[in-house]
Amino acid sequence: MLKIEISYRGILVIALALLAAWAAIQLWSVILIVLIALILMLGLLPYVDGLVRFGLPRSGAVLVLMAAIVAVTAGLSGLMVPAMIDELKSVRDNLPESAREIEELLAGVGIKVELQERARNVDWDSLISGRAAVDYGQRLLSTTVSVITVIVMTAYLLAETPRLGGFISQFIPADRKVDANWLFLSLTRVVGGYLRGQVITSLSIALFTFTLLQVIGVPNPLAFAVLAAFADVIPLVGALIATIPPVATALQDSSTRALAVLVGMVAYQQFEDRYLVPRVYGRTLNLPPLIVLIAVLAGAELLGVVGVLLALPLTAAGRVGLDYILAHRETLLTEAPAPPSAPGEEAAPEAKPEGETRRRPLRGIAARSGRSRKEGR
Repeated sequence: MLKIEISYRGILVIALALLAAWAAIQLWSVILIVLIALILMLGLLPYVDGLVRFGLPRSGAVLVLMAAIVAVTAGLSGLMVPAMIDELKSVRDNLPESAREIEELLAGVGIKVELQERARNVDWDSLISGRAAVDYGQRLLSTTVSVITVIVMTAYLLAETPRLGGFISQFIPADRKVDANWLFLSLTRVVGGYLRGQVITSLSIALFTFTLLQVIGVPNPLAFAVLAAFADVIPLVGALIATIPPVATALQDSSTRALAVLVGMVAYQQFEDRYLVPRVYGRTLNLPPLIVLIAVLAGAELLGVVGVLLALPLTAAGRVGLDYILAHRETLLTEAPAPPSAPGEEAAPEAKPEGETRRRPLRGIAARSGRSRKEGR
């Protein structure tokens, strides 16, 4: 008969673990907000430090940076949202005619579908009124409150970084402070590089979308360019979000224009995925495409859109931690004490002084960091 005995200390540890898991589930929304704020803080910290070096007080530097980000985001949203509402109304009014053009286009290649009749039978009132409108309003309000909370918390973390660093450092052993500083700087580099790379790719797709739609003659090219820039933040799904609205708008004029827009956007996505992204993110993320795909799918399954947005920076941060653990594991293995000597054998040599043992992992970490920088180049 199998007999399991658990000490009082073991029971206490299990009870505390269950209590911590229950508290994490109950406070998950708060934990998620804090996590997003920490990621933004790590990405924006170098810019705040740069403004401080120019002579601004830290609180003033944080206010200037956050105000600039909010102003740019609000201005771009003001350009995009009204135009998107007008285009949605236009698509709704012209949907049967657009469906007829798609039917004719597909019939030319031997595909027969009945889209026009289905377009006429769409009940738009049930989609945009009543309970659906209330649900959308509640989600919008909740999202707005969460965004404001993240902005305020990020600003606080940026302003209080030196004090928070001093508070946390008192709990870190003296022989681990150098390693902790290396980890913090590495996380800042990775997350900051991700944010800078995202800005570059968003600007690139916005410029291409605006030029393409302007040349083809699609209405509101600037609004669609801004939409593409925002959609590019979302891995995998962002390409679909950036492509469908301009194609639907171009379809109201002619199927030829819609096809030209579709081909242009798909071609750009291939360029971005195969050429631009590896060169922009290669120095910082250094993640294989399969790992990126798995991380995005897992984030979408666990947290939806928020999980998709957090997948890449969290995975890259996890890689930094894994690199540190592997470097430390090698060091610990080489420094493991020798087993006790058998009778008649010589005793094991004495361990090296503490100063010598601490220099080895730091050289290993520095070498690993140097190799990653060379690979990025």
